[in-house]
Parts: sequence; C-alpha cells; structure tokens
Amino acid sequence: MESRALAKNVRITPRKVRLVLDLIRGKDVVQAFAYLDATHRKAVPVVRTLLKSAIANADDLHPDVDVDNLIIKRAYADEGPTLKRFRARAMGRGARINKRSSHITLVVGD
Repeated sequence: MESRALAKNVRITPRKVRLVLDLIRGKDVVQAFAYLDATHRKAVPVVRTLLKSAIANADDLHPDVDVDNLIIKRAYADEGPTLKRFRARAMGRGARINKRSSHITLVVGD
C-alpha cells in the first residue's frame, strides 16, 4: 500500500529541499516529524505540510491502515520552472538571476 502527495511550483530551489528530504527518507512518520521539528531550514514548512497530506491521502484511500506505522518510501525534489530576472551591473551590463522552483513528491507506505 502506497500513497503519495505532490507539491508543484514551490518557490524554493530543489537543492535546498533535497537537504531536508534526505533527513526523513526511510524514516517512519513519527520520527520524520521529530526531525522536521528539530531542523531550521526554509523547506521544512513545505515538507511538513506535504507529509501531512500524504498521511491524509493514505488514511483516506486505505482506512484500515495504521498511520503511525507508515514509512516514507520515496521523497524527491525535481526542478520546476525557472523565473529569469536581470540585475543591473557596471558599464551598462546585466547579470542574470535565476529564481528556481521545485516539484516535490513524497510517497508513504507500510
């Protein structure tokens, strides 16, 4: 039994999200919430919300499953669309600024 949750076009770079996802991958959900509570990173609120959503999806699709025994099977962040901006630099030049976004997927199972 597996259940997943997706968050698309999240305005955090995938590199920053992967640092948080690496902490919780393979852990059970109780332990994952403990890790997320102890970690101070920008991606933690998004991942926490996504984990709650995956647990709710598992409970909704499979009412007989115990949500405390769920394990995070897969967690990954892919690159989403990039907003391209320019910043003025010396001698009339422009420097490119890439504002990256992420597509985050979280799969829980027993």
